[in-house]
Amino acid sequence: MIIDDDTFTCNELAKLLENHHYEAVILKDFKNALTEIAAVSPDLILLDINLPYLNGKALLQHLRKESNIPVMMVTSSNTEIDEALSISYGADDYITKPYHPHILLLRIGAVLKRVKMHYRLNETELTYRALKFDVQRGILKKGEREIELTKNEMIIFSYLLSHQNRIVTREELMTALWDNAEYVNENALTVNISRLRNKLKEIGYEEVIDTRKGLGYILL
Repeated sequence: MIIDDDTFTCNELAKLLENHHYEAVILKDFKNALTEIAAVSPDLILLDINLPYLNGKALLQHLRKESNIPVMMVTSSNTEIDEALSISYGADDYITKPYHPHILLLRIGAVLKRVKMHYRLNETELTYRALKFDVQRGILKKGEREIELTKNEMIIFSYLLSHQNRIVTREELMTALWDNAEYVNENALTVNISRLRNKLKEIGYEEVIDTRKGLGYILL
């Protein structure tokens, strides 16, 4: 959902999103913004600060009392105070106009991936072949055998499982890990992948995470 009182900006942003396979909805009724948001229940809100009736920061504050819908501030206000307040009020990201369309799309994708992973990790149990993954306990189970995963290993396995049979890039995995590790670099990711492979091997699943050179990884 796009919330901005500039019609041209809304239309251009909607066109950009639709050209990249997103469904875009433009808020029309600023006076009843919260009601409109609840009716649409969007996956992500792109929110300007300067709005009629209720500015974006105030709207965000009210929204956070009722919902955890991810919100990205997309605004011409480039002051550190506005950015700090927006983040403290619960914004998931902050980008200033004019923005590069490709950068905006990358950051939208990153926010949506983090949200998807959050919900994925809140599921009770996932299944991979004959293997059960107890998400709440971080345990891989096969019959009576159990293997404990670290938080990073859980995130990597969940992400690979949710994208099974397609290549997942290293950048995607590092984005998924970004909010859950103090510092994630290329070497740290490699180490975590190696440890996860060894644990899967221990429970009878050898060579199920395949490296595609120059591309990433795939869970077979």
